Formats: sequence, structure tokens, C-alpha cells
Amino acid sequence: MATAPGGSAVSANKAELIAIADAVAKEKLIDRGIVIEAMEDAIQRAARARYGAENDIRAKLDPQSGDLRLWRVVEVVEAVDDYFKQVNLKEAQKLQAGAVVGDYIVDPLPPIEFGRIAAQAAKQVIFQKVRDAERERQFEEFKDRVGEIITGVVKRVEFGHVVVDLGRAEGVIRRDAQIPREVVRVNDRIRSLILNVRRENRGPQIFLSRAHPDFMKKLFAQEVPEIYDGIIEIKAAARDPGSRAKIGVISHDSSIDPVGACVGMKGSRVQAVVQEMQGEKIDIIPWSPDTATFVVNALQPASVSRVVIDEEEDRIEVVVPDDQLSLAIGRRGQNVRLASQLTGKAIDILTEADASEKRQKEFVERSEMFQNELDVDETLAQLLVAEGFGALEEVAYVEVDEIASIEGFDEDLAAELQSRATEALERREEANRTLRRELGVEDALATMPHLTEAMLVTLGKAGIKTLDDLADLATDELVQKKRQEQRRRADSDTKRPEGRAEDKGGVLAEYGLSEDQGNEIIMAARAHWFEDEEAAPADAAEGEDA
Repeated sequence: MATAPGGSAVSANKAELIAIADAVAKEKLIDRGIVIEAMEDAIQRAARARYGAENDIRAKLDPQSGDLRLWRVVEVVEAVDDYFKQVNLKEAQKLQAGAVVGDYIVDPLPPIEFGRIAAQAAKQVIFQKVRDAERERQFEEFKDRVGEIITGVVKRVEFGHVVVDLGRAEGVIRRDAQIPREVVRVNDRIRSLILNVRRENRGPQIFLSRAHPDFMKKLFAQEVPEIYDGIIEIKAAARDPGSRAKIGVISHDSSIDPVGACVGMKGSRVQAVVQEMQGEKIDIIPWSPDTATFVVNALQPASVSRVVIDEEEDRIEVVVPDDQLSLAIGRRGQNVRLASQLTGKAIDILTEADASEKRQKEFVERSEMFQNELDVDETLAQLLVAEGFGALEEVAYVEVDEIASIEGFDEDLAAELQSRATEALERREEANRTLRRELGVEDALATMPHLTEAMLVTLGKAGIKTLDDLADLATDELVQKKRQEQRRRADSDTKRPEGRAEDKGGVLAEYGLSEDQGNEIIMAARAHWFEDEEAAPADAAEGEDA
């Protein structure tokens, strides 16, 4: 469809229409039928502009011959109300023999000549339809390729974000997904990971990344045939982009060394990955299902003396020789941070001296607690602590034989200690009950499952004093464990950034309640809401009867 320079309308002939459709479909890599449909829609709009927008006009372009048919659809009625869309029976039978009231019939229209304005409007319609089809094709092509590595050409750099030409689409590497200090120039070939594909108003958005740990995993899969074949598996990966990375690997074939296979002859395989990641140093460590062993491996090159795992807090305490502390932590805490990401555990680094001091402090505190609460001498209290007893509950509720088996103890002494421990717990509970009531915490909260008087005191200090206060909480606000910042010791580089707060967790985080227990507490506190709702209709019904 075009207009002559002088302004007189010229219609494209049949062959030209089909040739245009073929060319557009081929260039944009979309279905030819979509282009034909876009042309039909453009012709319909132009015809409505010519004959009146109120008409129901249809156009059909033969995809083979290029023949164009144009018609108006009208309804056969007895009395015409809408002259644009209705026709009486007499006129209808002239158009189509045998027409009856209620039929929809076709009223053929003569072909139209496209003026300059009509041609421009038709052109816009076709462009829009083709653009929408192209965007849909791009989305369908890339939506299932998330997680793949793709190569493209840098098209431009905008506000720090890199736009990459992927051939049939464009992708973007946002600033936070780039390798720091990497210099990217226009027309450079670049490899990246397809991180996400989203359908948005301005078209599908393809987000790429060179900083994601999966990018490193995919690079290893390309360089190491054993990983590609599934013989070796990368179980975990952590990166500080542009600086250092760690991967945990395991071999499913005992005859193949996973670390050696990833390193390659004279380091050829790992060096290929390092070069692609701009010199990022990579520690390849053997993965182990045993958490303690894996943590020791993850902290390489530092040597570890002892590992203590706290299952309740989901933390790991690692003791290292004094001269290994800086190496274990790494510059700006990098080594321990990557090890923590790799293992999925919070790691505390202590020196032998720190660990000894900590153990001694805990020993003294527990001994003094037993002395005061059980009214025993220092030697007996220290014997209990040395045997692993750390709380009154442990003394009160273990089997008598377990206490009696301690050297120098007998059954009578064990029974007496259990009796004193039980009395001490009762005194503690009574003191907490008194404090709880002074804080104004309702007695109704004491009937909730899993809650002790000590927990109720903690709730009262947090301003939670009624059933409604408790019921308004979410489970994580009640029991979520706090995630403390990793302990950083060594030089000034490891100081905690100013203004960074720790996650304090739920109100009762210190008591180690599970999520299921938290849910049970919250639902029990909300039970009276449902009772009130049920009672209200009953009261209303009684009022109506009265």
C-alpha cells in the first residue's frame, strides 16, 4: 500500500500484497498468517473509515492469490432500528435468496482506494500487529532457556547497564549482575547466563547475569565433560564476583577425582573458566554429606582444629590455631563469608585461646548456677558440669541412674539432687508467674500450649499482654530464629559496617520453639475470635424470637 508523490491514491496489486507479507514474515521470523491477518485488520479499519465506523465490515485476503474480498455483515429483522447493522426482509432477499428474519447475511462492498491518511493508518496497524507477534515469538523462544549460557554482542551501555544483542532479541545485564571492574565495550562478544525472562508492556525483558554462581557452574559444565555427563556434580557454589569463588564438587564414579577433573591438565580447565570470569580465583573443594567435614574443606586454605555444630541455632563454631585466624576469616571476611554461603550455615571463627576462654566461662557460670540453685558445694557442682549437665531441667528430668553413675555419687544423692532441682524449677516458675502478673499479662495466655511462665514474662516485656495481642502476631514474629551477623575478628578490615542492624528474630526466638509449635500457639490464641463470630448469629436469632 503506497501513495504517489503527487498525492493520488495507488493500490498495491495482488502480487505486491503477498510479496510484502512474505518479506515481513521472513525478516521478523514470524508466521506468515499473522502478517496476512494484520493486513486484513488494516484493510477493515480503512474500510470503516470510508463507509462509516458503525458498520460491521470484514476483509479477507487470499494468502495464495492475493484476491481481496470486502463485505458488510447485517442482521435480517422485521423493523430496522440500526440502518448500519440491520436490514429488512425485503432488502435482505435481494442480497440473498431465502433469507429469513434472524439471519446474518453478507452485503458485498467494492474495493477501496487508499488515500495518504488511510495508507498511513493501515501501515501503523500492520506494524503494531507485527511488533506484537515478534515480541510474543521472542518470549516463547527464550522463556524455556532460563539457566542457559548465551553469547551476544554488546549493543550499547546505558546508565551502567549493558544491552546485549542476542540475534533475535535483546538482553540486559544490569549493573548488579556484572563482574565488578570489568570493562565492556560496544561490539564486544560476551557470554552470560539467562537469569530471567519476563513478559512486560514494552515487550519481553531478558535479564542476563555474569555474577550469578550458576554462571560459573555452567562454564564448568562447558569445560569439564565429566560435569556435562553427570559423572561429577557441583553440589554448591558461592561467589564474590570478580574476586574469589568456591565450588563443592562430588564424583559419582569412585575412580574419578572430582577436584582433579575440574582443574584439568596443568590447570587448563579451571583457567578457561577463570579467564572468562576476569581472573576470579576459584577454590575447588570436595563436597561431603558430613557437615563438619564440608565446613573444614570450605575454609581452605586455613587449617581447622575443631568444629562444634549447634543444630538448634543452625550455627557452626569453628576453632582454628591462633596463627590461622586471619587466613580463615580472609580479607574483609571473604573466606568465611564464602564458606558460609557454600555450606548454608552461619559460621563463627574462634581461636584456641578464645574457645578455651569461652569454655572456661561457661563452666564457671554453670557451676555457680548449680551451687546457688541446688545448694551444693563447688566440687559437686563442677562434677555435674564436667559430666555434661548444663541446666536444671537436665538434672530434674533425666533418669536417676544417669546421675548415680557419676563417680562418687549414689542413688540417694541422685534422688536428692533431682528433688532439689525440681523445687528450684518450681521456685523459678513461681517468680516468673509473679513477675508476669505484675507486667499485666492476662492469665488466659498461660493456658496457651507450649508457653511457660518465663516465655509469658518475655511476651509481657514486649507489650504482648492479651489474647488479641498474641493472636495479631504472625508465626515468624513469634518464633523465628535470629540470624546474627557472622563473627568477624582480626584486623580493622573486618569491622561491621555502620548502621547495619542484626535480625533480632521473633519475640520468643531464644526459647527454640519450632514453626509448628508457633502456629499452634497463634491458632489457639485466635480461637476466641471464631467463638465470638459463632455466638453473634445465635444472639441475633434469640433477639428475633423474643
